[in-house]
Amino acid sequence: MDVERFLLRIKQLGIETVVGVPDSTLKQFCAFVNQSSGYSHFVAPNEGAAVGIAAGVYLSTGKPTCVYMQNSGLGNTVNPVTSLAHREIYDIPMLFVIGWRGEPGSKDEPQHKFMGLITEEILELSEIDHAIISRETNESELNQVFAKASSCLHENRQFAIVVRRDTFAGAMNINYSNDYTLVRERVIAKILNHVSKEDIIISTTGKISREVYERISPERRGQAFLTVGGMGHASMIAFGIARNMEDRKVYCLDGDGAILMHMGSLAFLAKENPRNLVHICLNNDAHESVGGMPTGAVGVDYYRIAQACGYPHVFRVSTEEELNVVLTEVKGLNGLCFLEVLVALSSRADLGRPKESAIENRINFMKYHGVIK
Repeated sequence: MDVERFLLRIKQLGIETVVGVPDSTLKQFCAFVNQSSGYSHFVAPNEGAAVGIAAGVYLSTGKPTCVYMQNSGLGNTVNPVTSLAHREIYDIPMLFVIGWRGEPGSKDEPQHKFMGLITEEILELSEIDHAIISRETNESELNQVFAKASSCLHENRQFAIVVRRDTFAGAMNINYSNDYTLVRERVIAKILNHVSKEDIIISTTGKISREVYERISPERRGQAFLTVGGMGHASMIAFGIARNMEDRKVYCLDGDGAILMHMGSLAFLAKENPRNLVHICLNNDAHESVGGMPTGAVGVDYYRIAQACGYPHVFRVSTEEELNVVLTEVKGLNGLCFLEVLVALSSRADLGRPKESAIENRINFMKYHGVIK
């Protein structure tokens, strides 16, 4: 399906604003809307915020907004959809374009399995009419989908187009890069070299966890909890562990997009001040794991935000020499630390994935750290 024609149909619904969180299933969609001047486009910090922006656009223009996301982000939209947009509350129309990961019967990553199973059910419970499109959807069928969408929007209702994988044609790339030179996988290798065997490692969703898995030795893989789902929550998992294992150093390897998604965690962590937590932000100013779209906060100094929140020890590095010095220093510090590492937007084409299931990772982690036998 030609993505430019698909977006033209969206514009014909009277939609001029597109907002959302990038998704690999929607890579061509994201690339086109990011490069096109025909739309007012915003990359939101999370999917719930995208719904809020859509509500604000409607309140100020009377026009609906297109909100795009991966279906994993549906959970973030439930509150603003059901308590703001629903027809029984403020009655605000919007069009959702949702990439369907974990579709029943398809092969996908484990974190998508359950959400893929209940995607349609969530939409139905939220009283959002929807249609599914794929590469097999013909012109007549697509006409019916958009006719239904138009009807819903005119009735001030929401409508969702659920997009199967490989629906959109073309190899359009998101032409975005940064000026940072550190290679993230090498940075992760250096961090792992500074971590002792007794320390705890928590890594965030996406390529960061995949690179941790590749770089950690097989006998120490149980040392790391790979947060393959729940984007933005790795630091809270790390906090829960740090509070109950205060004799261990806990290293949380986070991403800038993940921190941005739930930034209130920084204020919470600073207030609680777990003295054994090292919070590391690997910042490439992009959502690399889902195609490389720039985040909605390119150029933000995360270390300054952590400092303003009250982290007692804050650092930022952009070279290997600086990284080595700071990693040595934080290892000896007794206090909450935040380290922002500026990294290039790149990864190996042959980057592997964990061979163990998510449950096996959880069990191995708990066994390694003596929680269970």
